[in-house]
Amino acid sequence: MTATRAHPARNASPRTARAINDRLALRLLQQEGPLTAAQLKELTGLSRPSVADLVERLQESGLIEVVGESGAARRGPNARVYGIVADRAHVAGLDVRVDSIGVEIADLLGHTVTRAALAVAPDADPAATVERGVQLLLGAASGTALHTVACGAPGLVNPVTGRLAVTGELPTWHGDLVDEVRRRIGVPVLLENEVNLAAVAEQRVRGGAPDETFVLLWIGGGVGAALVLDGRLRRGFSGGAGEVGFLPVSTSGRLPTATNCDDGYHGLTGSRAVCALAREHGIRTAAPADAAAAASAVQAGNPGFLDELAHRIAVGVAAICAVLDPGLLVLAGEVGAAGGQDLADRVGDRLARLSPLRTTVVPTAIPSGPILRGAVITAMDSAQEAVFAPAG
Repeated sequence: MTATRAHPARNASPRTARAINDRLALRLLQQEGPLTAAQLKELTGLSRPSVADLVERLQESGLIEVVGESGAARRGPNARVYGIVADRAHVAGLDVRVDSIGVEIADLLGHTVTRAALAVAPDADPAATVERGVQLLLGAASGTALHTVACGAPGLVNPVTGRLAVTGELPTWHGDLVDEVRRRIGVPVLLENEVNLAAVAEQRVRGGAPDETFVLLWIGGGVGAALVLDGRLRRGFSGGAGEVGFLPVSTSGRLPTATNCDDGYHGLTGSRAVCALAREHGIRTAAPADAAAAASAVQAGNPGFLDELAHRIAVGVAAICAVLDPGLLVLAGEVGAAGGQDLADRVGDRLARLSPLRTTVVPTAIPSGPILRGAVITAMDSAQEAVFAPAG
C-alpha cells in the first residue's frame, strides 16, 4: 500500500466536501483493497472525526461494510477493516467477434462471477445469431440485475450515434446484437471497438503511469491498433483511429480500397497471411486460416519464419511510430500473444533498422481474454461512477 496523502477541497461547502471525501475514500478502497479507519486517515489526510463520520455515512448508504479485523500487534481491540460491498451492483462484458460471442458477469469491483461463450459459424443466420447472443447474456446473468453492460466489437463506433459502422467485409449482425441488447436489457449499454477495449485492459492490468502513451497492435484474424495518448484512449474524428489494416502496404503492390483491406497491412499480417507465410517455411497450418491457426503456426515457428513475420509487422509499426512516436508498442491479439517476448524482440530489432524513433516493443500482459476484461473494466468504471455518486 502506497501512502499518498490527499488534500480535499478546503473551500468547498460542507455538503460538497463530504461528497468529495466519500468519493476519495471509495476510490482508495477500490484501488488499495480493504482498509482500517486509521489507514483511511493516513491516505486521505482527514482528521479522525472526519474519517469516523465518513465511514458511518458509507456504511449507512450500503456502500462499505466491515470485512474483518486488523491483526496489528498493539494493546486494545483490533481495528475494523472496511471494504466496498462488491455485490451492490453487477456488470456484464460482451466480446462480439467474427466467429464467437463471449460474456462475463462481474461484481462492482470487477471480480468475475461467471463466463459463457458460443461459437458462430460463418453461414449462421444473422437473426438467429442475435437471439442466441441475447440469450447467452441473459443466461449468464441468471436473474442477476445488471447495472451496466459494455460491448466490444470490430468496426467503427460512430461518436455521434453510438452505433456500430462496420469496415471491410465484417458481419452485419454485430450492430444488430448491440441494438437488441439495448432494447431487451433496459440498462446502460456501452459500445467500444474491441481493440480499444484490449488497450483499456492492458493499461489497467500493467499498471502503467496514468499519463502514459502507448499503441496496442492487435494481430489475429484481423489487424487493428488502439491509441492511448497521455493516458487517454483516442478514437479519432469518426471513431476510426487505429484502423491500420487499411495501411497501404502489401506484398501484392496493389492498394486497399475503402471496403476491402486485403491489399493493405491486413493482407500482410492478418491470419491468412501468417498461415500462408508459415507454409512457405514448411510449417503445417490448420484450416481454416483463422486466428487460432495463425497462433499455432507462430508457436511452432522456426527462426526464418519468425524473422520474416517480424519484418512484416515492423513495416506497419514503423508507419505508426512515424506519425505518433508513442515510445511503447504492445503486441497483442492471438498472433502477438503467441509470439510472446521472442516475437516482440524480433519486431523491435527490425523496427530499430527502419525507424530513427526509439520504440520499445513488448508482448501483451494479458494473453487470454483481453477484450472481455476490457469490457468488464469499462462497465465497472461506469457503474462505479453512478453508484459512488453522492445521494441527493
